[in-house]
Amino acid sequence: MILVRQEIGDVLRDLRLQKGRTLRQVAGRASVALGYLSEVERGQKEASSEILASVAEALDVPISSIMREVGERIAVLEGIQPFPDVVPDDLMASVELEPSLH
Repeated sequence: MILVRQEIGDVLRDLRLQKGRTLRQVAGRASVALGYLSEVERGQKEASSEILASVAEALDVPISSIMREVGERIAVLEGIQPFPDVVPDDLMASVELEPSLH
């Protein structure tokens, strides 16, 4: 069974580590108890939208980026190929663009 709380925790931990921040630093900036944030990162606790917003702000990351990453990870677990964020170059090359009317 896929647990959304586990994927959210994994994404939050990965972002925190990428930013070189400790659990204590992020918890302090987010005004969240250190133990609670640890449980969220380990997927043991569900984070409210308010907690997620506070942690996202503490990490200087838009919450939309966090949720997109969570969605992509879940899609992979479900065996679904996530949609690319950009149009592939080979597809763009096959499309003739109309001349600008400027």
